[in-house]
Amino acid sequence: MHIEDYAMIGDGQSAALVSLHASIDWLCWPSFDSDTCFAALLGDKENGCWTLATEAPLVSARRCYRPGTLVIETTLETLEGTLVVTDCMVRHSERPVLLRHLACTRGIVRVTSEVRVRFDYGRAIPWCRSRAGQDGRVNMICGPQSLWLDGTVASACSDDTPRADFTMSAGDRHHFSLTCAYSCEEAPPPPDADRLLADTVQFWIDWSAQSTARGRHADAVLRSLITLEALSDTRTGGIAAAPSSSLPERPGSASNWDYRFCWLRDAAFTMSALLGCGYHAEAARWRDWLVRAIAGHPAQLQVLYALDGSRRLDEWTCPWLPGYRNSAPVRFGNAAVQQSQLDVYGEVLNALYLSRRAGLTPDDDVWSLEVGLIDHLQKVWRQPDDGIWEVRDGPRQFTFSKVMAWVAVDRALSSAKEFGKPAPVAQWLALADEIRQDVLARGYDERLKSFTQSYGSERLDASCLLIPVVGFLPIDDPRVAGTVAAIEANLMCDGLVLRYRGIDGEPGSPSSGERPFLACSFWLVHVWKMQGRCAEAQALFERLLSLRNDVGLLSEKYDEEEKCLVGNFPQALSHVSLINAALCLDADIKRSGSD
Repeated sequence: MHIEDYAMIGDGQSAALVSLHASIDWLCWPSFDSDTCFAALLGDKENGCWTLATEAPLVSARRCYRPGTLVIETTLETLEGTLVVTDCMVRHSERPVLLRHLACTRGIVRVTSEVRVRFDYGRAIPWCRSRAGQDGRVNMICGPQSLWLDGTVASACSDDTPRADFTMSAGDRHHFSLTCAYSCEEAPPPPDADRLLADTVQFWIDWSAQSTARGRHADAVLRSLITLEALSDTRTGGIAAAPSSSLPERPGSASNWDYRFCWLRDAAFTMSALLGCGYHAEAARWRDWLVRAIAGHPAQLQVLYALDGSRRLDEWTCPWLPGYRNSAPVRFGNAAVQQSQLDVYGEVLNALYLSRRAGLTPDDDVWSLEVGLIDHLQKVWRQPDDGIWEVRDGPRQFTFSKVMAWVAVDRALSSAKEFGKPAPVAQWLALADEIRQDVLARGYDERLKSFTQSYGSERLDASCLLIPVVGFLPIDDPRVAGTVAAIEANLMCDGLVLRYRGIDGEPGSPSSGERPFLACSFWLVHVWKMQGRCAEAQALFERLLSLRNDVGLLSEKYDEEEKCLVGNFPQALSHVSLINAALCLDADIKRSGSD
């Protein structure tokens, strides 16, 4: 099964991945970063999945989201009949609920439902009990976790797996629901499946109607906005980088990371996308999460946090899961939390500046926090760090990290000037100029006519595409033009953009087979449009849209050899970058700037 064969459903607290054949193969419950109950995505059915299978062989399978929603409809065709499966996770329910509605629209279909729950990341078999006198309810318990299965067709426990075999004729309808609870709680009431489905559909329709995106790319933008909202924790405001873990950057490789957390680097990109499409409440929710997460001593700013703002995300390997297409090791947690990445200061200060410009004004206490970040940055900006791509072979003087250190000071100055915030303006102006001159002197290679990945290196890096986007240099500066040309000549693969070519011992070295990074390709769309190369920008954007799967989702990367999506899926940064590139294309602008 390829990654693009999956669709996502979610409830604002977690998300599930549903295959083209209507098997739910991934679900962490009750939160994005919780233990899994379905982990077949990283193993096989014995690691947990919920299958709805027809007895007769399938002739075809197709699916689509209901317009403007995250409700997926999968149509399974056999020679004997047609089954339509409607899947969603309920919004604003007292407890997390997953719904599956089945409708036979033609002929006769014999169906088997198997709910193979495996806790403890795919290995713990729950105690499965049919609850007598409760209309065929099934309860699955393992330690603190408890799932309740209800349906219009009763399921019987066999080998600790609830199973139901039934026949449907044209016009027949059935539904199942799975409710997540704690084992110490009383049994939750059976969900009103029809009402909850209708309420969830209406929620998404109402939410989608708020989008202000217009123009030829409005539909693609809306699908990406829905994806972004689905990756947002409605309780905390944090946004998961992806709902999955350990989907490899290249099948068979060890570049497998857990992305079920919130990266500060995505802050400004996300803020711009949400504000640019009219979602001010969502932007404010994200801004508030950001402020809470970074609250504390500036020296202890982290690269990433859990969605509730927790700081401990210890990385460990899971030896009993073989990995997607046998790509081991499977990792949970992320060791990047221990890294130093100076670029996050720029992304945080830029996001807070954008929120002020949009009228989402943080209070004076937040400004005090920002001043503290600049004071600390002044002490550490010259130090090497681990960079935007989180390489694991030691710190370096990464050019983009220094650029974003300048962005941090520049945006703090802008906030001070435009919104009357008290600040040592002369001191900050001197600091911004000092950082800028350092980057221009040490990050730019006169022989290559390009900014390079790190000081003294000849390696190129696609992050340098953002130099004009963040306003470090104007788009018509010859050093920007040279950098774009060098990236076009050396970091393009099958018309798409690589992050870099090779860091020894790291993913991206020649032996590791670095794959095109989709966000970087959207950045190139943005830059080409700023350069006035509108036709090239539009053509690349259309190419990127064609890489989405059949329901409009993107992963982290694209494997040009196997012609498939790779990396964690769906990837928030890819969809945020799609939104921002589309807004740039449709706005008919050709200028640099912070937004």
